[in-house]
Amino acid sequence: MAGLWVGTVAAGRHWRRPPQQLLWTLKQCLVVSRSLSSAGYDPQEKTFDKILIANRGEIACRVIKTCKKMGIKTVAIHSDVDASSVHVKMADEAVCVGPAPTSKSYLNMDAIMEAIRKTRAQAVHPGYGFLSENKEFARCLAAADVTFIGPDTHAIQAMGDKIESKLLAKRAKVNTIPGFDGVVKDADEAVRIAREIGYPVMIKASAGGGGKGMRIAWDDEETRDGFRFSSQEAASSFGDDRLLIEKFIDNPRHIEIQVLGDKHGNALWLNERECSIQRRNQKVVEEAPSIFLDQETRRAMGEQAVALAKAVQYSSAGTVEFLVDSQKNFYFLEMNTRLQVEHPVTECITGLDLVQEMIRVAKGYPLRHKQADIPLSGWAVECRVYAEDPYKSFGLPSIGRLSQYQEPIHLPGVRVDSGIQPGSDISIYYDPMISKLITYGSDRAEALKRMEDALDNYVIRGVTHNIPLLREVIVNTRFVKGDISTKFLADVYPDGFKGHILTQSERNQLLAIASSLFVASQLRARHFQEHSRVPVVRADVAKWELSIKLHGEEHSVVALSNGSTFDVEVDGSKLNVTSTWNLASPLLSVNVDGMQRTVQCLSREAGGSMSIQFLGTVYNVHILTKLAAELNKFMLEKVTEDTSSILRSPMPGVVVAVSVKPGDTVAEGQEICVIEAMKMQNSMTAGKMGKVKSVHCKAGDTVGEGDLLVELE
Repeated sequence: MAGLWVGTVAAGRHWRRPPQQLLWTLKQCLVVSRSLSSAGYDPQEKTFDKILIANRGEIACRVIKTCKKMGIKTVAIHSDVDASSVHVKMADEAVCVGPAPTSKSYLNMDAIMEAIRKTRAQAVHPGYGFLSENKEFARCLAAADVTFIGPDTHAIQAMGDKIESKLLAKRAKVNTIPGFDGVVKDADEAVRIAREIGYPVMIKASAGGGGKGMRIAWDDEETRDGFRFSSQEAASSFGDDRLLIEKFIDNPRHIEIQVLGDKHGNALWLNERECSIQRRNQKVVEEAPSIFLDQETRRAMGEQAVALAKAVQYSSAGTVEFLVDSQKNFYFLEMNTRLQVEHPVTECITGLDLVQEMIRVAKGYPLRHKQADIPLSGWAVECRVYAEDPYKSFGLPSIGRLSQYQEPIHLPGVRVDSGIQPGSDISIYYDPMISKLITYGSDRAEALKRMEDALDNYVIRGVTHNIPLLREVIVNTRFVKGDISTKFLADVYPDGFKGHILTQSERNQLLAIASSLFVASQLRARHFQEHSRVPVVRADVAKWELSIKLHGEEHSVVALSNGSTFDVEVDGSKLNVTSTWNLASPLLSVNVDGMQRTVQCLSREAGGSMSIQFLGTVYNVHILTKLAAELNKFMLEKVTEDTSSILRSPMPGVVVAVSVKPGDTVAEGQEICVIEAMKMQNSMTAGKMGKVKSVHCKAGDTVGEGDLLVELE
C-alpha cells in the first residue's frame, strides 16, 4: 500500500486515493504556508504526536499548516457534506461526525469525543466558533485526559459569560461600560432596564460572540424586538439564551488587544487590532496597528488587558476587546477565550505564529518572550471575503458552487487564509466566509495599496461576493485618513451600498476597455489557428464605430485597431488602450493612457452584453455596432415584474416564523416572516399596506434567494 494516502472518513471506514488527486490541496498548503509568520520552531521541543482540529474551513486549514511545520500529525472532523473539503484533504486522518446541521456535527460533542478516542489524538485545537468557548467540551476533554489547546475551564467560564466577565473586569480595575450586571428575564424587564440605563442600549447574548445575538435598541419597541431576536439567535448559536443590556457607546471605535499567557503566571499583550469596519456587529476589515492610538493609550489598554488575563490565570492566546471613544477613553467590551478570526494581522506585525504559541502553552512550556521583545513592525490589513451580496444590507448570504477560484498569492506581501478550492460549495449550513485576505507593508499606505491590487486580482466565480464593498472601503477617503468608527458603513453609505461611482475619467476608461475587448473578441472570432475560417473573408476592419450602453445611457465610441493597441474615442475623448488581450484568462492587465488597470471580464454574450469587474465593481455594458444598435431599437423590451405586492426572499435560508395568514391586513414595515441564514435571523417586512392574498411558506421551510414568500392583494 506504499505511496497511497490513507484517511478515515467515517467511523470504521478508511479510504485511499492516488497522490495526484492531492496536487491542488498540497499546492494550496505550500503556497499559503510561505505567508505564515516566520517564528522559529525548535524540533527538540516535544509537544504532541497528534492533534484533532474540532472545526472546519479556513481555520482548520490554518491550524493544520502550523502542525505540519511542527511535525505533528492531524485529524480533521467533518460533516457528511464536508467530506471533500480542503481541510479534510490536508489532514493525516479525517472522521465524519454527523450530517450537515452544526448541532448534529461540529457541535456534536459525543461524536467528536468518539473521534478523539478512535484516532487517539492527544490534544484538540477548537479553532474559533463552534465549541471553542464551550466549557463543557473542555471538561469532557480533561476527563478523557486529552489536552484542550486553549485556556483552562475556569477562564472559559469566567470570560465566556459576559455578565461574570464584566464583574471580573471591574475587580481587575479594567474600564467598563455602564449597564445592568444581571440576566434579563423577559422583554418587559428589558424595557425597564433600558429606560433606567438610557437609550440607546446594546442587547447581547451573555454567552455570545461574533456579532450573533446582538441588537442595538433606540426605543421600547426596538428593545422588545431586540430581546426576541437576540434570545433566539443566542439559543440557536450557543445553546444559551441569556441576555444582558448595557449602554451603547455611540460612534465608537472597536479596538482589541491580543494577549498571550502561559501556565507559569506570565502574560503579554501583542499590540492592538483596529476592527471598527463592521456590518451587523460583525467585522469586515481589520488592521494592525490602529492609526488612532498613541503609544500611551496603547500601553494602557495592553496593561489592562494583561491585568484581566492574569486575574483569571489565563493560559493561551486570547483577545480583550474595547470600545474607544473620540477622546481615547476605552471601555472593556468582552474577552474572547480563543483564537480570533483576525489573528493574522497580529502575526504579520509581530512575527509570531499564534497557533504555535498556543500549542506550546498547552503542553506546559513557558512563554519564550518578554514584553519588551514584542515588536510592532510594519502594517497589516485583513479583508474578510464573504459569499454575500453587498448591495443587500451590506451583505446578505449567497450560496452556490465556486466554478472558478484563483487567489492573488502571486503578488508581494499577500497572504490568503482559506479552506476552499474550485468546485467547493458555499451552503446555507455554515458561515459564508470564503477567505481572509491579508496584506502586509512597511507602512499603512503600502499595505492598503497591496490590498487594492490583491482585491483586483482575486478571481471568484459561481457565487456573489463582497469584494466590491471591500475595495470601496479601503480606498475611501475617510478610511484612508483613519476617520472611522463602528458606524462607518452606515455613515458613508446611508442609502445602502451602490458600488463604485465612476468619475467621468473612470467611465471613459471602462468604455474604452469594454470596446477594445469587444473588437478583440470579434477579430479573434474571424480566425482559426492563425488562418481565416473560410477561404474568402472580409479584410479586417481598422475602424469600428460602436454604440455602448452603460447605466441606461448610450455612448458613441470609435475604436481603431493596431495590433494589441487600440486608439479609442469615447464621446469625443481619446484614449490609448494596450493589453495582451488573452480572452481566455480570468484576469486582464490593461494599460489605459499609461495607467495600469486589472480587470475581469465575467461574461460576453453574442447579443452584445458584457460584464466587467472594474475597480472592484461589476458593470454591465451593452455593446453593438452602429448598424446593430439602429436595428436593436425595433426589438421589444421585457416587461419588468411589479414587485410592490409580493415579498420574495432576499437570501437563501430557513423560515423560522410566519407572522401573517391569508386575509390579514398588514401595515407598511410590519413583520411578515423571519428567515435565518448562516445563524443570523432576519425580519422580512411588508413594503406597503395591504391585505394578504396568499402565504407561500411555513416555519421550517428552506427557501432560496428570490423565492416567493407572501403575496398582497
